[in-house]
Amino acid sequence: MHSVNPAQAFSLKDRVAIVTGGGTGLGFAMASCLAASGARVVITGRRTEVLQQAVAQLGANVCAEQHDVTDLESAPALLERIEKRHGLPAILINNAGVHVKKTVEEHTLADFHTILATHVEGAFAITRAAIPLMKRAGSGSIIFIASMSSVMGLPLVVAYSAAKSAYLGMTRSLASELGPHNIRVNAIAPGWIETPMLAKALTGDTARTNKILSRTPQNRFGSPEDIGWAAVYLSSPAASFINGVLLPVDGGASIGF
Repeated sequence: MHSVNPAQAFSLKDRVAIVTGGGTGLGFAMASCLAASGARVVITGRRTEVLQQAVAQLGANVCAEQHDVTDLESAPALLERIEKRHGLPAILINNAGVHVKKTVEEHTLADFHTILATHVEGAFAITRAAIPLMKRAGSGSIIFIASMSSVMGLPLVVAYSAAKSAYLGMTRSLASELGPHNIRVNAIAPGWIETPMLAKALTGDTARTNKILSRTPQNRFGSPEDIGWAAVYLSSPAASFINGVLLPVDGGASIGF
């Protein structure tokens, strides 16, 4: 029988966590919550200055490694550096991504490829590189940051929707394959969260703001920390038998009417 010490159920003490795209937005919030729960967090991203600013704000439990997820061949070297400098990773959060909002006619093949290369190929490359290290460590938690577009039809984001929906297939397949190695794989689908990106998207668009709130039973936007604490839970001993699921963190938007 597997039992969890209640005092340690949500502790990530001394676990090495990697958050891609961790310098801003949801990645920053997840890094903050993981660090607050005791993890030693490595944030990655393309922009060194952004990473340095984030580390200065996040504190001693967080450090940075510059990495572009679209540079697929460099993923093994990133994991080697992390192991050498920080230890074997126990947590990987695939959060890095880009967004294109256009009609389907305006979406170019280059747009489509860029979105899939960043989200799907980039996440696959770093996950593939992390798995042998997690196997050596004897356990692991991998989280894909999905989207409302993974579970409902949203207009003007066909490439983004395709990429985020692919995360669900990756989550289920990897959960089945890696479960015997005590490596759990799950996904989080954030709802409408108060970030600079959302503020930019909704500025001056009262109708869209009201539409989002009207279909969200809690009648408000979420905070970035709502996603952060969900990531802590899925990575913690408390979730030791949670594997292969998509967890919406959306105030009920995905089931609201």
